[in-house]
Amino acid sequence: MASGELAHSATAVDVAEKDLPFGEVITNSGRRSAAKMYEPAPPTSPFTVQQLARLDEALTFATRESGVAFSVYLGDLGEDTRAEAEKLHQSTDDPANAVVIAVSPAQRAIEIVTGRRAHVRLPDRGANLAVASMVASFKEGDLVGGLVNALRMLSDQAGPDPKQH
Repeated sequence: MASGELAHSATAVDVAEKDLPFGEVITNSGRRSAAKMYEPAPPTSPFTVQQLARLDEALTFATRESGVAFSVYLGDLGEDTRAEAEKLHQSTDDPANAVVIAVSPAQRAIEIVTGRRAHVRLPDRGANLAVASMVASFKEGDLVGGLVNALRMLSDQAGPDPKQH
C-alpha cells in the first residue's frame, strides 16, 4: 500500500462470475479474490514488503472475522481531516458496513469513520480506545504495529460476523 492509497477488502456485490475480470473469482464466503502480478512497493512507501503483508493480513482477518469491511488510509487528509476521512469512507463498496481508519502522520491526525451498520457493533468508545492504542504505538515509531493493533481491537469489539454464526 503506497502512501495515500485506500486499502480495503472488496466484497462481491451482485457480480456474476462470468462478468469478473480475468484472474478474479467469488469465493465460497462471497468475497471477491483477485490474482495479481507481484509489484514491489514503490520507493515512496513507508512500509517494507513484510510490513505490507502484515497489514494486509490484519485487514483480511479483521474483515473476515467481524463481517465489517475495514480499510486503512495513510496520507495527507487536507484542511478538514474529518471531512476527507468521511469522503474516503463513502468511496468504499458498502459504506454502511465499513470502517475507515485514516492516518495522516504529518498532520498528527487519526480519524476513524464507521458506517451506520458498523457503528451498532463498534461504538465510539471502542474507536477511541483504538485511537489511544495507535497514538501510543506511533509515538514509539511503530506505524504498522499501531495499525495492526487497532484493527485487532476494532475487530474484537465488533465481535464475530453474525452471518457466519
